[in-house]
Amino acid sequence: MWDPTAYLRYTDERSRPFHDLLARVPAERPRTVVDLGCGPGTLTARLADRWPAARIVGLDSSAQMIDRAAALGAPVDFAVGDVRDWRPGPDVDVVVSNATLQWVPGHRELLTRWAAELPLGACLAVAVPGNFDAPSHRALREVAGAGPWAAELTPLLREAPVDDAVGYAALLTGSSCGVDAWETTYVHLLPAPTDADHPVLTWMEGTALRPVRAALDGPRWADFRAALRERLAAAYPVRQGQVSFPFRRVFVVARINAHV
Repeated sequence: MWDPTAYLRYTDERSRPFHDLLARVPAERPRTVVDLGCGPGTLTARLADRWPAARIVGLDSSAQMIDRAAALGAPVDFAVGDVRDWRPGPDVDVVVSNATLQWVPGHRELLTRWAAELPLGACLAVAVPGNFDAPSHRALREVAGAGPWAAELTPLLREAPVDDAVGYAALLTGSSCGVDAWETTYVHLLPAPTDADHPVLTWMEGTALRPVRAALDGPRWADFRAALRERLAAAYPVRQGQVSFPFRRVFVVARINAHV
């Protein structure tokens, strides 16, 4: 289960890659724009500002996220659905997926299928986190593998569920797309009040820790959380009231059967 409130704790930092991705999408007058993995919908609503004449669709597998999105009152058609089952209609000219495909096993095959099914000239714009070798995720895997919960948690945590920019570029050029691919490391400066949890821990509770929280009951979750907090505090020290949290992201914008 996704918690929209936890996810939105760092909304400014989480939204920046979306805007950087969108800035490289060359579509001018798309008919339909689809946001796959739209989450709470706050960023999907910005698509209506960019393309006011287009039909905007937001799809997410979490009913909690879609309920939050629908409450925005934005001119967007929000619906619950699995991105693995989605297929583009003939009028879909832009597909956006931000921070979603890392959760989807086999998403490389999805990208090639979408590239084959989208109309000529359509844009497929994807961003995924590329920080799975960062201290935060190494600590997560180490704590998961060292405690009494190892048998339950180890299968849930993947070391490298995404490719790098070169890999995605090769995949989509192989599908006859024009490709613009790049990577960016953002250095998020997270406030660290003395009366609050470590900010990297609260960041991870909105995303990477979700399957762990679902697998552990209350007391074991508290023990796991305390052990991880100790590791994160050592890896990301507080300096002058804040924590520097480098976060690598991978981006690709593909133009179907065209050259960017």
